[in-house]
Amino acid sequence: MPHFEAAGCDRIFTDHGVSGTRASRPELDKLLDHLRAGDEVVVWKLDRLGRNTRNLLALIDDLEQRGVHFRSVTEGISTTGSMGRAMLTVMSAFAQLERDQLAERTRAGMAIAAEHGRKAGRREVTADHAKVRRAHELKAQGLVPADIGKIIGASRATVYRYLNIGIDEAP
Repeated sequence: MPHFEAAGCDRIFTDHGVSGTRASRPELDKLLDHLRAGDEVVVWKLDRLGRNTRNLLALIDDLEQRGVHFRSVTEGISTTGSMGRAMLTVMSAFAQLERDQLAERTRAGMAIAAEHGRKAGRREVTADHAKVRRAHELKAQGLVPADIGKIIGASRATVYRYLNIGIDEAP
């Protein structure tokens, strides 16, 4: 991450595949444990740190109490001065507004899709009758779902789904 190295960061903590809206973020927890007075936390963008405005401001307040500075690269905000702290409050409110609007647009899009008979999410895969029957046969022989999946060319989760379908119920 060249932009963090250019910002003078010597250690980078990144939560991959974890939403900023989740309460538990392992790398953030590690970062908070690692920090000492005089350190500076640098984020690419404000909305990457807190779940919402209140959470973000509480996190930054905690950092300040511990003698740790905060800087956001994109917004150019730093808590080293009073103006930076004031701007941080304003910018975090806008970041929260942006997240809320995105969630609102997503819900509206899903509602419109539902009105037109479409539903959100992955499409349902119809079970292959021959594979369902073969999965039941292999299970009766004592094989475990992971091995059954390798034989019939299906994931373990699909095998479990097939085994929950009665042989007579399969399409």
